[in-house]
Amino acid sequence: MSEQTIRKVLGDHARLSVDAASIAVGADLYELGLTSHASVNVMLALEDSFDTEFPGAAHPRQPAERPGAPRLPACRRDARAHR
Repeated sequence: MSEQTIRKVLGDHARLSVDAASIAVGADLYELGLTSHASVNVMLALEDSFDTEFPGAAHPRQPAERPGAPRLPACRRDARAHR
């Protein structure tokens, strides 16, 4: 995955309280203002951007039901990262 693409998706769809360019890798996106509705928009935009589909278990849930908050992922920089 491209970190630049992920940050663009966050900037366009996450409605965060901070600029997507300033988010640290591993930051808790819910602490930065991500709502459950916005998390669905982000997930769908990421699926479109990377021409992939997340498995059902990866879909966002209400905060009380989720085992961990969504975080800005560390991006792999090799050719296998985006297939």
